[in-house]
Amino acid sequence: MAKESYVAYVGTYTRSSSLGIHIFDIDTDNWSMKERKVVPINNPSDLIVSANGKYLYSIADEGVRSFKILPDGDLKPMNAAWIGGMRGCYLEVDDLNRYLFVAGYHDGRVTMMHLNEDGTIGKLACGIFHEGVGGSVAERNSIAHVTCVKVTIDQKYLCAVDSGIDQVKVYEIDYEKGNLKLCDILRGHLDNGPRMIRFRKELNCAYVLCERKNCVYVYHYDKNDCMKERMELIQEVPTVEAAEVERCASSGIEFSPDGKHLFVSNAGVNSVTVYSVDQETGLLTEICQNSTRQDYPKTLAVMPDNEHFVVLNHSSNQICSFKMNYDKNYFLMDSKPIDIHRPNCIFIHKLGDTSAS
Repeated sequence: MAKESYVAYVGTYTRSSSLGIHIFDIDTDNWSMKERKVVPINNPSDLIVSANGKYLYSIADEGVRSFKILPDGDLKPMNAAWIGGMRGCYLEVDDLNRYLFVAGYHDGRVTMMHLNEDGTIGKLACGIFHEGVGGSVAERNSIAHVTCVKVTIDQKYLCAVDSGIDQVKVYEIDYEKGNLKLCDILRGHLDNGPRMIRFRKELNCAYVLCERKNCVYVYHYDKNDCMKERMELIQEVPTVEAAEVERCASSGIEFSPDGKHLFVSNAGVNSVTVYSVDQETGLLTEICQNSTRQDYPKTLAVMPDNEHFVVLNHSSNQICSFKMNYDKNYFLMDSKPIDIHRPNCIFIHKLGDTSAS
């Protein structure tokens, strides 16, 4: 049986020698990363690979850009498109690669872009500006800031997480007309600052990370029910100790590929918290919280072995790799940090994986 091969795509804020999307080869013997090349692009602050594994889409200063993924993981530029607003911060695609969705932090906008059959980005389908204020009008986070967009498990709805107005807006997706229609709003505690949302299809659960309250909300997602009240809050778990909340902003959230563990990175206190995931209920149990010993762990990714994970330290300009010991509930750094300017996002891609997952 052929050995599986992986690459990691890392987007950075660009300056000097840091030119754009960094392509790393992954050594599956020890799950270490070695940089191969950098693909020039302005400020790829987020990127995503299509479900069929053929295309990569990236934020850019001019809007969004598309790339064809070559057999060795290299990227071939295809086209660029304007999103109709200020530069985005987060990308999502549906499972059939029909639309590209963009979250706008700066202008509080949700954008929907057509995708062509050849993977290139088409024309603007629709754009919606969020309105409202959050808990304190005196603070920066009190106006609309869309920080994440995710298509739901059944591919029928788009969840737009807004950290400024403390809401997750749920839009029904009209794939035929290329339109979004607001149909529900998840309202957490005032000033909780929802930042990211993740789904576990096998458990019918949604997980919302809040950067100001420093917690994870767990929702049961009833995909067989009508839209009204289909998301039921079943748990709230803290990401840090109570004494750390005032100086912390939980920033990254990702599952291990097997779905058995959830990892959260915490800026300010510079740590990662790991939870076990009950495989029947979806509920979380914290198993450890350790320091990353670097500044501003903005996001992270878990390797396909489910044990190794990497943390992108945005302010200390390094990627650090750790290995989790699930038997003893701790993790340790297991290789030399990789120097890189302002790492912002990462996507681990299996080479040759060109079928929808």
